[in-house]
Amino acid sequence: MTSPLLELCFDAHDPYRLAHFWGGLLGRQPDGDGVTLLPREGTDMAIRFLRTQEPRSGPNQIHLHLTSSTPDDQQSTVERALELGGRHLDVGQTPEEGHVVLADPEGNELCVIEPGNSFLADCGFLGELACDGTRAVGHFWSAALGWPLVWDQDEETAIQSPRGGAKIAWGGPPVRARTGRNRMHFHVAPTDAADVEAEAGRLVALGATRLGHGPDTHEPDAHGRVAMADPDGNEFCILR
Repeated sequence: MTSPLLELCFDAHDPYRLAHFWGGLLGRQPDGDGVTLLPREGTDMAIRFLRTQEPRSGPNQIHLHLTSSTPDDQQSTVERALELGGRHLDVGQTPEEGHVVLADPEGNELCVIEPGNSFLADCGFLGELACDGTRAVGHFWSAALGWPLVWDQDEETAIQSPRGGAKIAWGGPPVRARTGRNRMHFHVAPTDAADVEAEAGRLVALGATRLGHGPDTHEPDAHGRVAMADPDGNEFCILR
């Protein structure tokens, strides 16, 4: 049994504003709730924005990489992001680096990658979820999702769905220290809704841990969700 990746979630102070930004940038329409961006193609992942009052406490453990086919295409993506409310971001990049670093209206980092990037050549416009993380966590998510490793060298790992689409990559050490709850996290769901508890047990055996407080820590909540953390401590949820 594996758990398909249901959606990537952003914690947001204003979910509707971020859904508007990312929907406009990715060319996706929101669902009826206004805060979930539907996939354009079968290989896309849904993106959901969840309201939070917690302030940002540092750089995200995950940021998105968008691909470009030409220099003009890259510049067009940058201009569209700025028009939608994004901004340029200085993270120490040099002028010689071809990618452009931006932030969305709530400061979440993203990169617009230069054309000709061979690693993302077989991906779509949303090319990669670039993560801080160890080699072990890359192997964990490969087994959890049933996605093969497409890169495993020098402590760096990457996985991709057998159907294609965006890659998820972990850069290896040094891993940035976590400064609080991640603002971006995964929701996964077993194909059989009745198997949430069994899937939680499988993921624990792979190296995950359960999260929660009190005597009901090891039980699904009222919505059938199980809160968990991967081997690096990154939060995720199993949904029915």
